[in-house]
Amino acid sequence: MSRRARTTVNVNYVDLDSDEDSQIGQISNRYQVDNEEEWKPPEPKPLPSVSAASEKRPPKPKVPKSEDAKRGTKPPKVGLKRQKPESKANVQSGDVQSRSTEAGPSIRTKEERMSLAVSKSEQGMQEGLSFAGLSAKKEEEEDDDEDFTFDEPPLKKQKTGCRSARQSKQSQSVVKGELDMNWDPIEVLSTLSCVERWVCANIVTLLREENTVPFMVRYRKDMINHMDADAVRDVQLVYEELRGLAKKTQSVITTLKKDGVLTTELEKSLRSCRSADELDHVYTPYKKGCKVTKVRKAKALGLEPAAIALIEAPHMLDFRTWVKPGTDGLSSVEEVSTGVLHILAYTIAKDPETLTYVKTLCENDDVSLHSSVTKTALKEKEEKSQSSDKKPASQTNKKQDVDKFHLYFDFTSTVRRVQPHQTLAINRGESLKMLTVKVTIPERVKQNFMRWCINNRWKPKTYAREEHRALIKDSVEDSYKRLIVPFLSRTYRTNLTKAAEKESVAMFVRNLRQRLLVGPVRGCAMMGVDPGFQHGCKLAILSPQGQILHTDVVYPHGFRNDKEAEKLRRLMLKYNCARVVIGNGKACRETEAFFADLIAKRYFDPLDVSYCITNEAGASIYSVSPEAVKEMPDLDPNLRSAVSIGRRVQDPLAELVKIDPKHIGIGTYQHDVSSVALKAALDGVVQECVSFVGVDINICSEILMRHVAGLNTGRARSIAEWREHNGPFLNREQLKLVKGMGPKSYQQCAGFIRINQTAHSAESAPPPAVPAKAAAKKVKGKSNVSVATHFNPLDQTCIHPESYDVAQRFLTLIGGSASQIGSAHLKRSVDQKVAGSGIDELSARLGTTPETLGLILDGLTQPPGFDIRQDFGQEVFKRGIVSIHDLQAGTVLTGRVENTCLFGAFVDLGVGRSGLIHKSKLTLDKLPVSQRRRSLALGPGDRVEVRVLNVDAQRGRISLDLVRVLH
Repeated sequence: MSRRARTTVNVNYVDLDSDEDSQIGQISNRYQVDNEEEWKPPEPKPLPSVSAASEKRPPKPKVPKSEDAKRGTKPPKVGLKRQKPESKANVQSGDVQSRSTEAGPSIRTKEERMSLAVSKSEQGMQEGLSFAGLSAKKEEEEDDDEDFTFDEPPLKKQKTGCRSARQSKQSQSVVKGELDMNWDPIEVLSTLSCVERWVCANIVTLLREENTVPFMVRYRKDMINHMDADAVRDVQLVYEELRGLAKKTQSVITTLKKDGVLTTELEKSLRSCRSADELDHVYTPYKKGCKVTKVRKAKALGLEPAAIALIEAPHMLDFRTWVKPGTDGLSSVEEVSTGVLHILAYTIAKDPETLTYVKTLCENDDVSLHSSVTKTALKEKEEKSQSSDKKPASQTNKKQDVDKFHLYFDFTSTVRRVQPHQTLAINRGESLKMLTVKVTIPERVKQNFMRWCINNRWKPKTYAREEHRALIKDSVEDSYKRLIVPFLSRTYRTNLTKAAEKESVAMFVRNLRQRLLVGPVRGCAMMGVDPGFQHGCKLAILSPQGQILHTDVVYPHGFRNDKEAEKLRRLMLKYNCARVVIGNGKACRETEAFFADLIAKRYFDPLDVSYCITNEAGASIYSVSPEAVKEMPDLDPNLRSAVSIGRRVQDPLAELVKIDPKHIGIGTYQHDVSSVALKAALDGVVQECVSFVGVDINICSEILMRHVAGLNTGRARSIAEWREHNGPFLNREQLKLVKGMGPKSYQQCAGFIRINQTAHSAESAPPPAVPAKAAAKKVKGKSNVSVATHFNPLDQTCIHPESYDVAQRFLTLIGGSASQIGSAHLKRSVDQKVAGSGIDELSARLGTTPETLGLILDGLTQPPGFDIRQDFGQEVFKRGIVSIHDLQAGTVLTGRVENTCLFGAFVDLGVGRSGLIHKSKLTLDKLPVSQRRRSLALGPGDRVEVRVLNVDAQRGRISLDLVRVLH
């Protein structure tokens, strides 16, 4: 009686909103079985299953404290992530949490993590934000009824912790194919990405409307809480993963329905999964084509009621009544017991509360990852070491590959301390059959798990005989060993791999961004040199605008190099070329020494010649690409490489976008990460850099235009054709006349396209009207589009056309005009007005947001042709050379970061070999404040002062210590 009373109290405490009478009645019925003459097994539904999570998350079970917890320390949680269960008390504390978060909007609140603490209006918004809306839409087609207005008001920023979030018009749009999952996508997205809920809702709305990341970051700052492009891209990636999971879940449900094995409980279990591992864990026993599992065999024999009775009413269960002689699997009590064990073990392994408990146990303990060398690899290594001189070069290289993994031949680390580069290296060694990997879960986790299951979660509801208790214990042990441990191991490996891949891609993205945004070297002729021995050094002399003036081949490494030097001198004097760019490929240092010697002798007088070395990765691939053939059809591929090398310094962004980012020579372990995720991230950062720098639509290449936000290959080709047939664009409005340019495309790209006033300066004649040829030609679907025919000074700024009205009203307010953009007088007027009224008051007066007004002010005060890359470092030209043999431990010198990886940064010192600054040397006290939040703080192009720690000239290795970052 006392046990029943305690149960009733616990039920009332856990769920205050449920039907108390019905619950108490159900619990009471469990203990009235003793008075019944005959007990009948119930339907196979009441047994706890994973579907319970679909209605309500189970309360967090109590977990024994680990040794760290007893000492008062809390280890960081790495690997598995577990959702916090909701409770009534949490809901009631929502007001306090919301008030506490107003001081810091970036702090995640408990209210935002709970699906119970939402109002009806929030639920309506959640229903409108389904996954199906982000499906790829068809290419925009011309429509006579389309217009180019921007009438939709932006979704206003909502305060963090606001319970009744206002619903935008965009989120109310009808979405095709509403996906049915047992969790709120916005809530899960917010939890996984650690971004506030209202921001996630806005990002989903913007993505659904086909807005690009650069457009959101620059022109919708208030909607995304001023997040940068990387953060928005992370949210987008998580959202895509959730969409993929929902799509896969729907596919699995459809398959199971066709196979006739789908039940209501199984469907709820599948729709409750929040990761691919959980989905596979539930779906694996039902996969078609695999061998029939033990649990399916037992259920097919009708033993599920017996398994239910083992927990619900074991005192009435007699396995002898289930025996059917002559039936395989039911011919004896032992076979019946085995079948019941398999059913109960499977149920335990799929129970959400049980999985939550065992994950919590693992989080509070030291789960470790261990790798060891395989017997095959070890045997091959021993054979190669004994007879390495007699083996061909191919087998010698294989031996070297084995040696690359010597650090992981006996490697052990807790999962929370495994570094991303270690994870990727171990995965590569495992894929090459050189390493075996195992996740080790401490034995005490099993002991605590067994004790909790037997005494709490899976304790019989009534009196159970000894053999029944033993069977339950065996079921728990079998479930843990055969099902739960493999599931946990897969989950840990998956989480470690995902985290490592994410960090590797992020590192690649940072390196690529800094490489693309290196400042251009303008205003001088340039000589690009593709060095070589046998085939000589290929030369290409380029004009300040990048046009090819001359190409040639010299052989400076032969016996008659004085003749080649004279040839170089004549060319450089003829074209007034004082800058030499040398590729860092084969014969680079010998070519550098040749030029350095001539410069030291003042051989090129009166020219003050200097040189630099640039990364030529991908130049050879580009030289034979269709784009290069189209651009330089009559040029030899080797000479095209020299042209590419020279242009990489003149305008790095415009040249590097022609090359696949994977071939630029940056990043680490790029071949071990998901190619789809890597390509999406790299394409995104290229689009971001090109868009933020901006392109002059009248002079940029078609290849560069492809990477502008809102444009693609087809639209870029159409713009180039329009420009070829109708002459240069006079204003942004004329983009509306281009074939394939719909309202959405125009909205996305217009702010990143410039119409610079090079040919229409104040001293020159007024700009001509639209050519008659263009006016007469009616593009399909564009008959109702009317455009201006004059130059608009705002078109050369970063101000979006949708804000032109606000910009004009602001200019009127301060007594200025658009023709004064970038002038000192206008800048003083703007500064005085902002100082007197403030951004907030001015934005309210003009009917816009402070973020939009700030962007308008930047556009009005920046000089025409402003380039954000002017704040980034350029290539360093030098006149001398040093050798690796000149370096000594303790020498302090300067260099430029060439590449960064997960374990350090490589620095080009100009000695033929890059030195490595290990990440342990990148301490916060050596870094500028602005760079301390970045992963490795350094990136390609950063100038640094370093101290030499060790020089291994034989192996070509230089160890460095960071002294400081130079500006």
